[in-house]
Amino acid sequence: MNRSEIEWTDYTWNPVTGCLHGCPYCYARKIARRFPQNFPSGFEPAFYPERLEEPAKVKKPAKIFVVSMGDLFGAWVPQEWQDAVFRVVEENPRHTFQFLTKDPVTMGRAFDRYFGDRVPGNLWFGTSVTGSDDIGRFLSLPTIDGGVRFVSFEPLLGSISLPNASADWLLGDIDWVIIGAQTNPTKHPLPAWVDEIIQAANGAGIPVFLKNSIQSWWPETLREFPAAGGAR
Repeated sequence: MNRSEIEWTDYTWNPVTGCLHGCPYCYARKIARRFPQNFPSGFEPAFYPERLEEPAKVKKPAKIFVVSMGDLFGAWVPQEWQDAVFRVVEENPRHTFQFLTKDPVTMGRAFDRYFGDRVPGNLWFGTSVTGSDDIGRFLSLPTIDGGVRFVSFEPLLGSISLPNASADWLLGDIDWVIIGAQTNPTKHPLPAWVDEIIQAANGAGIPVFLKNSIQSWWPETLREFPAAGGAR
């Protein structure tokens, strides 16, 4: 487990790595190719059970981004891998575990299978949205009780508004919003795309976190976090 340079978390934890989505902007695949000695399986999905004990060794409460180098809820991931990770979440209630996926439907099924009708309060779960083509992802975020529901608009590559509709109607059940630009190579979103999300979030009372890739040129500082338990 490593101290993270990702602004909204403290550590990255990768008991599972690899992904088969094939996104052209994927930073994790580039890292795996750059450091093959650290990723013996390349970017093919792999499980490292010896890493399951790492969160327990961190005594101070921390925010932990789970599987930053893959997608724990890809259709190819065995249930046994997911369950092993969920047990660590339950066994370490002092930590906040942040899950992010492009497969929110599969995530919801995994939560329902393992946790039943309520996830632990220290589990934050979100999905990645790059523009209006991905809106179905966050409309599919689990509505299970407990935890914190969030959307990461990173990389933001287009407007999230549908024709003849604003962004406001999309954000009603979300507890947190992250916005970031594409990096390596850098591709800044249009200010109007960022503004429509911020305005919709503000109208719904949703905290907004702008990553450095946005914050460096945005006129307003926004580094907000959700309240514990998702309460706004």
